[in-house]
Amino acid sequence: MLIQPRPSDAAISAHDRVYRTLRSRIMYGELPPGEALTLRGIGKRFGVSMTPAREAVRRLVAERALTLSTSGRVSTPELSNDRIEELAAIRALLEPELASRALPRAHLALIERLQAINSGVSEAVVKQDAVGYIRANLDFHRTLYLRAQAPAMLAMAETVWLQLGPTMRRLYSRVSRTEMPQHHRQIVAALRAGDEPGLRLAVRTDVTQGLRMLVS
Repeated sequence: MLIQPRPSDAAISAHDRVYRTLRSRIMYGELPPGEALTLRGIGKRFGVSMTPAREAVRRLVAERALTLSTSGRVSTPELSNDRIEELAAIRALLEPELASRALPRAHLALIERLQAINSGVSEAVVKQDAVGYIRANLDFHRTLYLRAQAPAMLAMAETVWLQLGPTMRRLYSRVSRTEMPQHHRQIVAALRAGDEPGLRLAVRTDVTQGLRMLVS
């Protein structure tokens, strides 16, 4: 006999599906800054009731991936210059440390994997695919940082990426890329050489250079 899930279990599953999908869309820049969302619209898009839609939005607001105004309007964040600079500073502190911790475990298979991901970055550049570029770029960094075996630090980094997703999409549309970021090549070269200072510098430059163009 098949055991049917309890309503609460079904609601949790629906909420988690909505949360994860919306989270990915925001992180990878599929939604522009200031994009308004409604619970009714979310429910219709995902085929769920208001309850899982509301719970997913609540979690994303808590992560600052979405903003909730005093009037109840939910939207993707529009970051001030001060906020962009603050988040860039967090990346500049956190991500070189993650890379440094990953360096002792940077075996050949990891380096080859990073090079393969960079091929995806190049393809996105050629196609002028903003979302594909952001996705591949973050995949490059996440793949490296997973080797740090520092899950709390990585979770903090992903929270920053999540807040920056829509802004990164705006940056891509403002700065038309024609070639793969050179800093990725420098990161891979530093990993091969076991060069920790060089690795820290390449990562710090890579994660902050683009964002600072938004506030210049």
